Amino acid sequence: MKFRPLGDRVVVKRVTEENKTAGGIIIPDTAQEKPQEGEVVAVGPGGRDEDGERIAMDLKVGDRILFGKWSGTEVKIDGQDLLIMKESDVMGVIEGKASSKKAA
Repeated sequence: MKFRPLGDRVVVKRVTEENKTAGGIIIPDTAQEKPQEGEVVAVGPGGRDEDGERIAMDLKVGDRILFGKWSGTEVKIDGQDLLIMKESDVMGVIEGKASSKKAA
């Protein structure tokens, strides 16, 4: 991906949820809600404080995160549907769910 977010913004790819209920009923795409869980695919350099000093980002590429239902701006980059949001829109990092893509 050739996109670098600025400031304290992150680029997030939504994680698709299972489309079956516990009883095995398949839920059609039109009835599913958009997932509020995603994977960070790009991170900006961080915001600046009042003195102009850089504030380090708490997020890194590959983090699984939870965000608000209406957070971020939907964009399409390189054919992928992604979200761009501020780090403050992220509710938290989901521990123990490592990215399925391993760094080479």
